[in-house]
Amino acid sequence: FQDLNRPGEIQKTGRDLAMLTGKALDFHGFLKTIPPESYGGMQDANWTTLGADYVILGQYVITGDNVNLELRLQDVSEGKMIFGRKFSMHRNQSKKTVLKYCDQVIEKLTGNPGVSTTKIAFVSDRTGNKEIFLTDIFGDSVRQVTRHKFLSLAPRLSPNVSRMAYTSYHRGNANLYITDLSQDKTTKAISRRVGLNMAPAWSPDGRSMLVTLSKDGNPDLYQMNMDGSIVRRLTANAGINVSPSFSPDGSQVAFVSDRSGVPQIYIMDYNSGSTNRLTYQGNENTTPAWSPDGQWIAYTAKHEGSYQLFKISPKGSAPIQLTSSGGDHEAPSWSPDSRQLVFSRTVGNAKKLYAIFHNGQEMRQLFSLDGNQITPQWSNRID
Repeated sequence: FQDLNRPGEIQKTGRDLAMLTGKALDFHGFLKTIPPESYGGMQDANWTTLGADYVILGQYVITGDNVNLELRLQDVSEGKMIFGRKFSMHRNQSKKTVLKYCDQVIEKLTGNPGVSTTKIAFVSDRTGNKEIFLTDIFGDSVRQVTRHKFLSLAPRLSPNVSRMAYTSYHRGNANLYITDLSQDKTTKAISRRVGLNMAPAWSPDGRSMLVTLSKDGNPDLYQMNMDGSIVRRLTANAGINVSPSFSPDGSQVAFVSDRSGVPQIYIMDYNSGSTNRLTYQGNENTTPAWSPDGQWIAYTAKHEGSYQLFKISPKGSAPIQLTSSGGDHEAPSWSPDSRQLVFSRTVGNAKKLYAIFHNGQEMRQLFSLDGNQITPQWSNRID
C-alpha cells in the first residue's frame, strides 16, 4: 500500500497493512497470495508475469491521527477494478478496517463474506486457573474475559457477539453466568440452581438459550430466558442430556444423550420435541456442532483408542472422518462461513487450538499461546 506523500517508497504502515491483508486472505484457505519478495513489494509489478489473478492496491494519507485509505481489488486479466472502497478513520482503526475490507473481497469473489473479523473464545490455564479468553483469528489480540481465579468452562458467544455465557465453579456450584463483552468488570449469574447449570446454546435470535440443568437429579435440557427463568423442559429423565446445538434456523436441536446406554447424538424438533437418533457408529459420540449453512453436524468420537473429529449430515448418512492424526481432537466449532472448524488437540500433556478445513485438509495449529487451550467457540461475523 502506497503512502501518497511518499510515492515510490515502501513505508512501514503500508507494508504492515498489506501484510495483514495477505495474512487474512490466506487464512481462508482457497486463496494464495504471492510473497512481496517476488516483486519487490511495489505497485508497478507485472502482475500477469507473476501469475496473479487479482491484485489489491492501496493508497493512503496520514494526517496526524487520521488515515484516509483507498483500496481497490482489480482483475488482472481484464485490467479493471472489481471492488473499491474509500475509508477515513483514526489510526487505531486501520487494522480493523482492512480486515473488514478483506471479508468484503471474499464476498465479491465467492458470494459469502469472509471471517477475518471474527473471534474465538476458549478456556486456558495460562494464569494458573482455567479462565475464559477471547482472541482474533490470528491470536494477536488476546483478551482475558473471566477473572474468577477458579474453574470456568464452556464459553458460548451470543449471535451478535455482544455477550458471552459460561459456567463457573467459583461459588462452589456449577453456575451459569452472562457477561457483557463491552466491559470488563461485571458478570451476571442467571442460574444458580442446585447441581449443574451447563453448556448453554444460544437460540439464533439471541433471545433465549438451551441449558443443561440437574436441579431435579437428572441432567436434562431446558429452554431459559435471559433473566434465568425457565420456559419449558425439553427432555425428561431419558438418560443424561447435554451439549445442545441449534440448527441455523432454530427449528431443530442436536444434543448428546446416553439413553441408549452410551453417549450418542440425537436431533430434536424444537417445537414438537420429537427426537431421532443420528449416530450409530461407535460407543462415544459427543459435542455436536451444527454448521452455519445447515449441511453438517461436526462432533467428537472415540475411534480406535483416541478422540477424532467426524461430520455427518443432519438428515442421516454415513459419518465422514475429518481427523486421524495422533492425540485427541475434541470440541469442534464451525467458522461462520462453514469452511473451517476450530478444535482442541491434545498431544502428550499439551492442549492447543487447531483448525481444519471442512474436507479434513490442512490441519494446523492456530496460535502459539502460553498454557493450554481447550473448548473453543468460533463467533459469528461481527457487524
